[in-house]
Amino acid sequence: MIKKYATPLAISISLASGLSIAASDKPNKPETVAVTADRIEKQLGDQSLAISVISQEDIESIGHTHISQILSQVPGVSISRGNGQENLTAIRSGVLTGTGSCGAFYFAEDGIPLRAPGFCNVNQLFDVNAEQASRIEVIRGPGTAVHGSNALNGVINVISRASSAEPETHLSFEAGPDKYGRIKASHSNTTGKHGYRISLQGNHDDGFKDESGYDQQKMNLRHDYHGETWNIQSMLAASNLNQETAGYILGEDAYKNDDRKRENPNPEAFRNSTSVRYYSRFERDGERDSRFVVTPYLRYTEMEFLQHFLLGTPLEENGERTAGLQTAFYQNYSDNVTLYNGFDMEVTKAYLKQSQSQATFGSFPTGQHYDYDVDALYGAWFIGGDWQATRSTKVNFGGRYDVQFYDYDNLMIDGNTAADGSACPSGTCRYARPADDKERFRNSSFNLGVVQNLSDHTDLIANAGHGFRAPQAAELYRLQAQQLNADLDEESLNSIELGLRGNWETFQYRVSAYVMHKNDVIIQDSNRSNINGGKTIDRGLEANFSWQIAPSLLWQLQASYSKHQYANDALTAEGNEIDSAPRQLAGTLLRWSPLTNTRFELEIQYQGEYFLEEDNLYRYPGHTLSNLRWRQQYGKQLYSVVRINNLTDIDYAERADYAFGNYRYFVGEPRAAYLEVGFDF
Repeated sequence: MIKKYATPLAISISLASGLSIAASDKPNKPETVAVTADRIEKQLGDQSLAISVISQEDIESIGHTHISQILSQVPGVSISRGNGQENLTAIRSGVLTGTGSCGAFYFAEDGIPLRAPGFCNVNQLFDVNAEQASRIEVIRGPGTAVHGSNALNGVINVISRASSAEPETHLSFEAGPDKYGRIKASHSNTTGKHGYRISLQGNHDDGFKDESGYDQQKMNLRHDYHGETWNIQSMLAASNLNQETAGYILGEDAYKNDDRKRENPNPEAFRNSTSVRYYSRFERDGERDSRFVVTPYLRYTEMEFLQHFLLGTPLEENGERTAGLQTAFYQNYSDNVTLYNGFDMEVTKAYLKQSQSQATFGSFPTGQHYDYDVDALYGAWFIGGDWQATRSTKVNFGGRYDVQFYDYDNLMIDGNTAADGSACPSGTCRYARPADDKERFRNSSFNLGVVQNLSDHTDLIANAGHGFRAPQAAELYRLQAQQLNADLDEESLNSIELGLRGNWETFQYRVSAYVMHKNDVIIQDSNRSNINGGKTIDRGLEANFSWQIAPSLLWQLQASYSKHQYANDALTAEGNEIDSAPRQLAGTLLRWSPLTNTRFELEIQYQGEYFLEEDNLYRYPGHTLSNLRWRQQYGKQLYSVVRINNLTDIDYAERADYAFGNYRYFVGEPRAAYLEVGFDF
């Protein structure tokens, strides 16, 4: 039979190794579980993908105040922290920047994308309630057949907490430097066939830099119904962020200067963002070992922010409204073959506005720059399966075909002029508005993997994948200078991976090597035109280890060595390394429980040096951070946690680059202590 979803309480997930250990009828070889790579739960030991799972226990232990702190637990993943809750993502890549760079990653909640295909936002991870999640699943490299467009470099899927069988209430208060405060609350219960959970949190931070504080609120309301025919999982999720934004500080090694660390050259900047998402997942088992899953969903986002990083500091306003549907049908055709297929679709209405209140100067005109709507239609069909080819050989495979339609409506005057049709003083305005247009993009993706059991404890893994992303709407219609038509194709990526993994009762590991080629990369040329033509090559080694040295002592290690290069001269010299792409990333954790109710954790995170621009003339030297955590339980209901970040108080940059003739840094915060007190009823 196709396995039912396991309850979160049945699974103990190993963070650093990316393995989830569940009860097994084979005590000499613990079973492992990857939860939703193909939308239903499957044994991780049967899957070839490079999947890491961050457990609820580790989410609560780390108590991250920024998404970068929790995702740094995964090899090959680096989240570059901007100001407040802003972030840029790297998965087996450099930190990708630019209008459509976020299109290389598939960000989801319970398998449903946080934004519509073609309308990504680089900061969209701050929409999701990862702080109160059941787990976070990360796929490194192209996704499976259920993902499609944007699952190019990787997938980050945040899984919400299910309802509890017994009444359960949690309340916690946290305080830290710069008037940081956070309240988290949740309540859950199940009565008969119905269960529910509500999770709430609110944060306030004055910010380490001057005028850089934020307030943020998140809510998840989940309902679980278990009937005789249908199981229905529904959730309403909402988030709100009001942030004062600090910009880069300028000057070589400025992040080391104590007199400048709190400097904010852009005190006027801000970001406000609101999101609401709803879905209901209907699932039933059919005849002859089959299962049917259908998930309708709705999505709403609104955002406005001052673009302090552009001359003229224009205001951007954007939003989207989406109605979508995911379906999947799973069938066991024999004891050795399981196939699945389905279709996905979305209808999106999106808008973008940009305006400048400052007076016209040079190529930067006052008034409206962009004002357009895009109606988008997305559809996809997929098929995949698992084949037990021999007793010791398992094959995973899948393919997908996607179609993306854009219907663009320019609500302003067409062309490269100011809003009133006049020319800019420099002769050419920075911003260009194409005439109304319609675009269609079609592409396919696939994944193929083999798991070869070498022994009861050791597997050899081979994996190949092809991913893609359609051009984002902003890359097509938010043009600059004299470009009035962006004739863009999809970006594509080919990946191969070979790995070895082992799984014993107290020790697990995985090591792998990969090569990825990306083609038709969308870049901006010297004329400020968006064009295809870039190529990159990514090569790397990754390793995870988890060792339960003693019942009270756990050691974990994750590390990666990679080289990310330009594979042609479209942007810079062929062979140059991609900027913001450290060759070395590593992290280790030692967890010690000297007493039943006492636990200490020492964590060390290392980031190697990297180039700051594509010509490889300037570098950031890298850094090593250490964090200490102490959790104390007082009886069954009361606990406290002390977290000390940057224990050794080093000078470092969260992000560094070189542009416009100057070094630029987001300063890393000095040593900071946080105290959390919680109650469980």
